[in-house]
This record gives sequence, structure tokens and C-alpha cells, in this order.
Amino acid sequence: VGLQNYIKLFHDGNFWSALIHSIILTVVAVGLELTFGTILALALKQPVPGVKFFRSVIMASWVIPVAATAVIFTFMVEPNYGYYNILLHAIGIKSNKFWFGSLNLAFPLIITLHIWRNTPFFGIAFLASMQAIPHNLYDAAQIDGAGPIRSFFSVTVPGIRNMMVVMVTIHVLWTFNNFSMVYLTTGGGPVFSTEVLPVYLYHKAWSSYTIGYASSIGTIMFILLMIYFVAYIRVYERQEAQVK
Repeated sequence: VGLQNYIKLFHDGNFWSALIHSIILTVVAVGLELTFGTILALALKQPVPGVKFFRSVIMASWVIPVAATAVIFTFMVEPNYGYYNILLHAIGIKSNKFWFGSLNLAFPLIITLHIWRNTPFFGIAFLASMQAIPHNLYDAAQIDGAGPIRSFFSVTVPGIRNMMVVMVTIHVLWTFNNFSMVYLTTGGGPVFSTEVLPVYLYHKAWSSYTIGYASSIGTIMFILLMIYFVAYIRVYERQEAQVK
């Protein structure tokens, strides 16, 4: 009751494991989504045949419901008729494992799911910001002798910096709080290898019926996100002051 829940929480090994998983998932997934989203935006910006078609369908993975995404990936990694195992068999690698049931593969696969789903959102958002950058800035950079890489870091990145900050902040909140992706694919298993804080909270509330303990987990999550958000505001205000 009360503070006893927090004392118990800080001595709970499963809580710390879930917290570490949540932090790793958030940092790795959002970091790779940012990287791949930028690359995707640069690719979609190129004036090549068919690019408009790809711009219109690229968001398909993001608009598919999470439940459908979880079911699709679960079938793809089935031991007997899953696409990935069939592909491995075709190239001579024997594999009959259920990837979501593997201690070594389940968590990386969860990260891959997040990246596959959210990268197009990053790409379209960054593409919109890139298209708003005045072209004469690139002309001026070229006159000054800047190549494509220098132009990217000197013109493109500053031009989409605000969008990058917004997208990273939104997805840090979404990913850290995400419940459905893990629960629908692994349920936190096998052996707590994919357990994240939202799933752990759910198990404590609705499997163990320790509502007070689950509430303390939710409070810790709220505090951690508030710390991140306050830090983000401070850094953003400092950058804005330097620009002015």
C-alpha cells in the first residue's frame, strides 16, 4: 500500500528488466526510424519515374491496424509455413523455429516491427519539410563549392531540424508507451525477454490483480516521460535562443 509499492517496485527484478527493454526499444527503434526515414525522404524527393506512385502507397504499413500487422508478422515467422523459414530453406539453411518464441530473436523482431511500421511516417514528414526548403539555398551552397553531402548537412538538415525534433518526441512517447505491438505478438515472452513496462503493468493489473502495484508502475512511467519532455523543452528553448 502506498510507498510500500514503490519500495517493492525498486527491488523487483522483472520491473528493471521491463524498464531496460522499454528504453532499448525506444532508443533503437526511434533512432533507426529517424535514420531510415531521412533516407526514404531523400529517395522520394528524387525526380524519377514512378516516384509519385510510391509516395502515395508508402504509408501502407503505417495505416494498417496494429492487430493486423501483428497477425501478419506472426504468420510470417511460423515454424512450418512461415515465409522467413521457407526462404531460409530455399537457400539451404534449415530453420523450423518460431521466431517470436526465440529468446535471441523475439526482441529484435519487435524492434523490426516498430521500424517497419513507423519509418514511412518519418519519411513522408521529412519529405514535406524538404520540399519547403527554398531551392536557392542549394544553389548558393553549390556556388560555394559544397557537394551533395555538404549540402545535405548544411542545408537539408537545418531545414528539417524542427520536424526531426517533433517526430522524435512524438515517437519516443508512442514507443515507450506502446502496449499492443508486444502484447499481440509475444505477450512479453518468452521468459520475459520482450517484456516492456506497459505489458508488465497490464499483467500486474489484470493477471495478478495487484492494482496498487500496477498504479505505481504507471506513475514511474509518467515521471520518466515528464523528465524526458522537460529536458526536450529546455534543449529546444536553448537552441531557439542561440538561433535568435
